[in-house]
Amino acid sequence: MQLIWLRSDLRVHDNTALAAACAKGPTLALYLLSPGQWQAHDDSPNKVDFWLRNLKQLSAALKKLHIPLLIREADTWDKAPKVIAQLCKEHGIEAVHCNEEYGVNETRRDDAVAALLDEQGITLERYLDQLLFKPGSVLTKGGTYFQVFSQFRKVCYERLHHSPPALVATPKAQKPVHVAADKVPDHVKGFATPSKTLQQMWPAGEDEASQRLKVFTDQPIEHYKVERDLPARPGTSQISAYLAAGVVSPRQCLHSALNSNRGEFESGNVGVVTWISELIWREFYKHILVGYPRVSMHRAFRLEYEALPWRNAPKDLQAWQEGRTGIPIVDAAMRQLVATGWMHNRLRMIAAMFLSKNLLIDWREGERFFMQHLIDGDLASNNGGWQWSASTGTDSVPYFRIFNPVSQSMRFDEQGVFLKQWLPELKHLDSKQVHAPPAGDLFADGDYPAPIVDLKEGRERALAAFKNLPSRKTK
Repeated sequence: MQLIWLRSDLRVHDNTALAAACAKGPTLALYLLSPGQWQAHDDSPNKVDFWLRNLKQLSAALKKLHIPLLIREADTWDKAPKVIAQLCKEHGIEAVHCNEEYGVNETRRDDAVAALLDEQGITLERYLDQLLFKPGSVLTKGGTYFQVFSQFRKVCYERLHHSPPALVATPKAQKPVHVAADKVPDHVKGFATPSKTLQQMWPAGEDEASQRLKVFTDQPIEHYKVERDLPARPGTSQISAYLAAGVVSPRQCLHSALNSNRGEFESGNVGVVTWISELIWREFYKHILVGYPRVSMHRAFRLEYEALPWRNAPKDLQAWQEGRTGIPIVDAAMRQLVATGWMHNRLRMIAAMFLSKNLLIDWREGERFFMQHLIDGDLASNNGGWQWSASTGTDSVPYFRIFNPVSQSMRFDEQGVFLKQWLPELKHLDSKQVHAPPAGDLFADGDYPAPIVDLKEGRERALAAFKNLPSRKTK
């Protein structure tokens, strides 16, 4: 008997470990509930609920293949080895198959499971599935992990030209095994169930993920380069949550995009080229997680920035979290995040840079808050984006380049459509005033706050903090 240990790969199609397990014989599937670990990782209730809803869909799909899904609890990952070893003993498992996950805790967990299983004569077979390229296989000529995205992308494209990754065949139904599947719970301790409205925004299942991908790559992808920056427009793929949970694979995304661009990823339609580049960004940050593990330990990638004198400003932090900064584009973005579990990527950069630069609040506070609310929360991408915005990361924006959120708002939401959607108290303002409401507005519907920081003064404070670092003074 084989065992497929499912983690962030909640699908039956194009699933490397599942296909490998089924090729070797009768297979059982396992999913571990680890609420204590999820809380330690700041996983959001939105995301945990999304996992459970997708697990239910996956259980039904596995049932058609006669693969029972077993649910076990290992509250924290240090308990995973014994739980899995016991299950293997109960069912006479010969080998456990899983798709690789990345991050310090994930690696330690898998190594510990492998060690205990080995004592029982059982192998843990690990497969490349979450990425197009195995970390450690895309390196500089000096044998180190890339720190500059454009250089990393160039090597990836060379590899893709030579041998694009193939989709993995879906297993055929096996003969029934006499093991009863477990019921997937509706919720787990410590995580509130999101509203029906939010759940309906993110329907579960491979069919939904496949349909979103198909609709996007049929036409909207052609305008992605421009539309992706306009928060009032439906210009993004809306599949990030499905990709993070592994309901759709990066290979499926790549193939779908290539099919709409005659197999090209460097030429042809600029929208497709841009979207594929975003897939490589996702790849890049996962490789960074492996090559420079300190970034998953709350450390700055650029160690000289560990000495930045971040402000301890709990009231400013709370105003940012609650969308009450008095800067409309930031407030609208934060309200979108809390209400929907998702934030437009351009807005993620604006909100992150406002917190880390204009307010000079530690980027780790923002990184954590995002993870606690995002339905598509992914350690590598979230950390990479925050460190990019805070100028502490790899290939990050130079510290002296600081977005002016009002200018960004006027550029990317010119008519204020997005702002008025999330800030109804500003709906009476014209398309110019809405980006920076006049002080003491007598006609405001509700009490919209005055800005908590002067943008110019905040910018100058951030520049001074970076310039006065000990490492910069000695140069």
